[in-house]
Amino acid sequence: MGTRHAGFTVTGVEPLAELEGTAYVLRHDGTGARLMWIATADTNRSFSIAFKTPPADDTGVFHILEHSVLCGSDRFPVKEPFVSLIKTSMQTFLNALTFPDKTMYPVASTNVQDLENLMDVYLDAVLHPAIYRRPRIFEQEGWHLELAGGAEGGQGDAAVGGEQGGAIGRERLVYNGVVYNEMKGALSDPDEVLMEALMRQLFPRSAYGFESGGDPRSIPDLSYEDFLDTHARHYDLANSYTILYGDLDIERELAFVGARFDAATPRAAGAPNPLRMQEPVAPAPLTITMATTPDNASVGVAYVLGTAADRELVLATSVLIDALCGSNEAPLKRAVLDAGLADDFRAILMDSLLQPLVVFELKGARKGAAAAFQPLLEKVCRELAEGGIERGRLVASLAQTEFELREGDWGYPDGVARSILAMASWLYDDERPVDYLRYQDAIDAMRARLDEGYFEGVLRGLVLESRHHAQVELVPVDDESAGDDARRREARLAERAARLGSDERRAIHDEVAALRAEQEAPDRPEDLAKLPRLGIKDIADAPRETPPEQADAPLPCLYHDLATHRIDYVYHYFDLRRLEAADLPYVGLLTELLGNLDTASHTASELDTLVEEKLGSFSVFTDSYGRDDDPLCARPVLTVAASALSENVGSLASLPAEIWGTTSFADTGRIFEQLQQRRVALGQYFASSGHSAALARLSTHFSNAAKATDLMGGVSYYLFLKDLLEAWDERKDALRERLEGLSRRVFTSDEVVVSFTGPREDLEAFWAAGGALGLAPAGKSAARHRLDLGKPRQEDEAVVIPANVCFVAAGAPRASHDAVSLGAWQVADRALSFDYLWNKVRVKGGAYGVGFRRTTSGLRQFWSFRDPGVTDTLARYDAAGDWLASWDGSTEELEGYVVSCVAGHDGPLKPRRLARRQDGEHLMGRPAGWRDRIRAQILATRAADLRDAGRALSDLKDSRSVCVFGPQEAVGTFARRTVI
Repeated sequence: MGTRHAGFTVTGVEPLAELEGTAYVLRHDGTGARLMWIATADTNRSFSIAFKTPPADDTGVFHILEHSVLCGSDRFPVKEPFVSLIKTSMQTFLNALTFPDKTMYPVASTNVQDLENLMDVYLDAVLHPAIYRRPRIFEQEGWHLELAGGAEGGQGDAAVGGEQGGAIGRERLVYNGVVYNEMKGALSDPDEVLMEALMRQLFPRSAYGFESGGDPRSIPDLSYEDFLDTHARHYDLANSYTILYGDLDIERELAFVGARFDAATPRAAGAPNPLRMQEPVAPAPLTITMATTPDNASVGVAYVLGTAADRELVLATSVLIDALCGSNEAPLKRAVLDAGLADDFRAILMDSLLQPLVVFELKGARKGAAAAFQPLLEKVCRELAEGGIERGRLVASLAQTEFELREGDWGYPDGVARSILAMASWLYDDERPVDYLRYQDAIDAMRARLDEGYFEGVLRGLVLESRHHAQVELVPVDDESAGDDARRREARLAERAARLGSDERRAIHDEVAALRAEQEAPDRPEDLAKLPRLGIKDIADAPRETPPEQADAPLPCLYHDLATHRIDYVYHYFDLRRLEAADLPYVGLLTELLGNLDTASHTASELDTLVEEKLGSFSVFTDSYGRDDDPLCARPVLTVAASALSENVGSLASLPAEIWGTTSFADTGRIFEQLQQRRVALGQYFASSGHSAALARLSTHFSNAAKATDLMGGVSYYLFLKDLLEAWDERKDALRERLEGLSRRVFTSDEVVVSFTGPREDLEAFWAAGGALGLAPAGKSAARHRLDLGKPRQEDEAVVIPANVCFVAAGAPRASHDAVSLGAWQVADRALSFDYLWNKVRVKGGAYGVGFRRTTSGLRQFWSFRDPGVTDTLARYDAAGDWLASWDGSTEELEGYVVSCVAGHDGPLKPRRLARRQDGEHLMGRPAGWRDRIRAQILATRAADLRDAGRALSDLKDSRSVCVFGPQEAVGTFARRTVI
């Protein structure tokens, strides 16, 4: 405490037993900047800098700033240093994140020099951005006007229906911009619209009442001058929070960061926006309308639960809502479903806020549900608070919460996740930098008070005694009756268009032309040379992986001997090639139902509690594996996955076997309920993640493995599910019989593969407890490998979704003249995705995301995300091969692509994820050394290989299929259209 290091003074030292590390909290003497080093042995090191950024309006200024500061800076004056880093670094995480009250810039890398390179560029970006001398960054990332149909060829709103367009002769005045288009897509999601309305009701005099990402109706109200002023007031080091994480030479890193802090020149600017506490409010229920499908009718009731300083209360609330709402059999969810108010019900804890809250939401709400919802909610909560919550369910939810915290698998580097967690308290109180990095004392305290009515007290405080709550109902309407808001916006822009004279029209044309010219102008070589980068010589040897071994067990078993901190993971892969194609949608049904119905030994409610208490996770899902050399080959599997602490390895063996072996399909009411929830969720997935769905659907035109996936969980499965539910009364009895028979055919010992990850003694205990897991051979009458999926057929198609933007996928099979290695194709993927497509489709076209991939089986696929148009995007895909065939980048540029590809190839994985990847390679029949060969091909890639890849793309326009997910008005020219 009080010691000085490289211009920083230590103000606190906090041991972190849960992380096996220590947090050192410091202040920068010259600027007052806060810094914390979370010291652990983790070599996947990270850095982040965050600023407190509570919005004062709906213009999305902080979201636009998050994008814009990464478009060049004083020391690195290139247009897209962020993209350059993606292309050239060994990063394991590189992004920027806008939250409701803060903006974070996190990076991670296993290479110390690379981490410092990333830190250097990010610090210059946030402290010295080019936005002050390049105003068109604001136009590109935020918003600008275009005359659609004019010479600049912009897409904008008019490309998807012109919701905000006014005719000017044969032109339309429209808005375009990356954040503008992103938020049009985000606010096409009914859940987002409902949440935005709830926050406005709960926080009328707080920053949380504004849409931090930006509302498309308000984004055009932001001026360039206000944009710059907001940066100057908030991106000040006195308003910053820097976190270093991992195994670092901290004296070196403090000197590195301190030098850049010392060089920062304070801007003459006013104070940052305040983040005020909202006094309790309880407004009258609100009803809003939205042009969307009837399935998206919803009602939300939200309760504010104290402040971020109440760490134990927030964690206890997380346990509580899992116990009450975590499954269909949880008591509060069961009561709501039994009341018939909606297709589904869920509870969400929002805890990274000054004032955390819980939202209870009806999804697929029935007419009249809004009036009954909150009274029912409070009635059931009162009964539970007074009569007591079932102890076993609380024990199970506590165990589940502790498991998840102990496992710590967030899907991205630990340092990034823990930096975000730390901000959940540090942003609001300089004296509480590590509250959300700790959990064990709180868990132990809750467990000790289980029998003292502790959780009942939490429930009373949250709901029954709340003075701070709100209710919003979202009512779907058709486009024509969506209300006057959209028409007012269109009229306002049309009125503006009508007032434009010829000089003003020319000025808009000229400004867009200037923007296009700036976007398309290459960076100067001398500016590119200023970016720090690694070379091939800096790439370390490939990390050593422990290959799986064939265990001596009653069933074929892949054993992964990996360090898991005494957590065991097991996957059971049941081969489906004995089935017929018509069976595959019913396999999809099994994945929805297993674990959610009665078994021979337990009711569904008892089973739910037991699984939560004894297992860390349990899930049933489908996979479909192909072969790299044969697009007609498909190996679909039903996968039963589970995990548990070592002390529960016996349950890890017995509970999944009980579920697959003895589930009863007699309760058709519960089955209908479960399937209806899945249908609604799948429809919403298509609208929010249309790029992934479009790629999956596109792949069915080339690959039987993809076709199997589609039948078990994609668009084909959705249509099957919809038809089934519409004729439920006529089909439910036959369905029960079919599911029973299908289970007997699927769950056999024939060709099952078990994968186990954990300590070797746990492997032995698992098989000792489980034996053959209740599985027997299918018998001689069972056909072997009779699955016939036919031959894929190429065609163009569109899937109509309730959205304001498009997701455009296009692809073609392996070219006959494609002799480029897979490793070289991975390098080409980088060049196309982060150079040509980024500039043409994202920067110029206004799409939020875009990419290319060439699969291991040779498919060549393009995709875009939240794209304002279709035609221009497809034309840019078609021209990609010509661009790559003439690629003449520098040696340094090629080396950057190679370095980043190797980094992606070598990236560290959590044990569970590594085991899954190795399982997949085994099931696809890949030989030993396959990954090493690909890595060697990446390292051997030359410029000529990229040009050869470009020539292999030259036939795309003539050989491609297209799949677009988007609104009706954007896909009306497609002969084949499926409406979701």
